[in-house]
Amino acid sequence: MSAIIMDGKALGLKIRESVKVQSTALKEKGIMPCLAVVLVGDDPASMSYVKSKDKALGEAGMESRDIRLPEDTSEDQLLSIIAELNRDDKVHGILVQSPVPKHINEEKINDAVAPHKDVDCFHPDSVGNMILGRPGFLPCTPHGVLMLLREYNIPISGSHAVIVGRSNIVGKPLANLLIRREYNATVTLCHTGTKDLARYTLQADIIIAAAGKPNLIKPDMIKERAAVIDVGINRVEDSSAQKGYRLCGDVDPAVAQKAGFFTPVPGGVGPMTIAMLLQNVADAAKK
Repeated sequence: MSAIIMDGKALGLKIRESVKVQSTALKEKGIMPCLAVVLVGDDPASMSYVKSKDKALGEAGMESRDIRLPEDTSEDQLLSIIAELNRDDKVHGILVQSPVPKHINEEKINDAVAPHKDVDCFHPDSVGNMILGRPGFLPCTPHGVLMLLREYNIPISGSHAVIVGRSNIVGKPLANLLIRREYNATVTLCHTGTKDLARYTLQADIIIAAAGKPNLIKPDMIKERAAVIDVGINRVEDSSAQKGYRLCGDVDPAVAQKAGFFTPVPGGVGPMTIAMLLQNVADAAKK
């Protein structure tokens, strides 16, 4: 019996429709929700992400303020632009597309974004509020994962969740969110340096793979009917594909034959990330 496929695209669209209604209500009060997206350089993947965000913002009735900067933009120039956006009352959220060029300190840039406009939840104040359970933005991808678990009525309270990946964007925030009292999971945080990874994943009721390693989680590494969330998006060379590569996750697709719930790549967690970003922008505009 194959797994129930968790359709992030469908849930993401539902959330985006809700955001559109919220945007309409805000505009009736004279507030146009606005996200400023800053892109430094011409990295193809980043340009593609920014384009999809622009489209999503437009469909949600929000303004996208697109700021494209050349690769040789200095750190001081970028900081000056962020300071200007911080002061602009018509801008509710600021997102600096990652990665930035190597001559720019990304931590310094994240720290420069005003916390009340930090819709990506990268500022230390935002991270601190999340860990302490105080009001504030939640990081988009982890929040999207939690929304998927809730949508499919997957029991979280009392469950053992194993997260594979320790990034500041997914692994660490998810671990902190899942141990909150409202979720009440027991969490094990693993990574690519964990010895005998299967020892931990075989115990898991919920596995969240976010290590950035193609097909890391195999069918013999999960227990029957576990919920498996694949956050990974990896490009793998494939001469038979039109672009010369294909996208795959951190989980072997054969896992779907053994798991109880499974997210596809693409179409699983990815659409949820953009949906939760839009919700954060709407919340920022309300405040």
